[in-house]
Amino acid sequence: MQTTVFHIAQRLKTDGLTLKAYDTVESTNVLCKAAAAEGAPEGTVILADSQTGGKGTRGRSFFSPSGTGLYMSVLLRPQGTAEQALRITTAAAVAVCEAIEAVSARRPQIKWVNDIYCDEKKVCGILAEAVLDPKTARPEAVVLGIGINVLMPQEGFPAELNDTAAAVFEAGGDRAALAAAVLDAFFARYAALDDPQITQEYRRRSLLDGRTVTVTTPDGDREATVRGIDEQCRLCERYTDGEEAVLSSGDVTLHTYRP
Repeated sequence: MQTTVFHIAQRLKTDGLTLKAYDTVESTNVLCKAAAAEGAPEGTVILADSQTGGKGTRGRSFFSPSGTGLYMSVLLRPQGTAEQALRITTAAAVAVCEAIEAVSARRPQIKWVNDIYCDEKKVCGILAEAVLDPKTARPEAVVLGIGINVLMPQEGFPAELNDTAAAVFEAGGDRAALAAAVLDAFFARYAALDDPQITQEYRRRSLLDGRTVTVTTPDGDREATVRGIDEQCRLCERYTDGEEAVLSSGDVTLHTYRP
């Protein structure tokens, strides 16, 4: 993994980043949160060749085999407003799409809120977690975790992921080039979180517009049609009974796929 970090550093255009690499970890987000608590500076990037407990959204795990994925967490200490901090995930989703486009022939799309898909299958998950000050319980940092399936695992994906997961490259993908592209694209967006172009690019790449989804609610699952993404990157939908709703967070599953 140290060799990979060397090749990432060679390609990076962004200054001030500190890359730390490991062969196998429980979770890069866990390590990065610990580094944040110890006072590590913004721009600390934790990378691993594999994870034994990769973290996904809503307590799910993220499959993280050795040699085929890009698993990294970035320590951020945003100085702007809370509203700006909420745009970090949006900026990251756009940046990952831009990076994949820069190093491959793929045309990724964003499945609201924070998954990246290529040809109807997930290739990337993004998880932003706040680090709270133990004295004030206020956020003092954000850890941005990004997991990308760069290459197909040698033994394939687990059976439960076969129908939903894919890799950016079938063969020959360069993890270092993709990592550098992601970091450069993200920090360019991070420097201008108020830029309305971030929202425009997020909306332009939406996978869900006009699609039928299953929305997980406290009262159970409901089927809905997605009407679009609004200017706050909220999901606009219409349930089968005609009720319309706008979601700022939540969990949706594609109900039908395009042929």
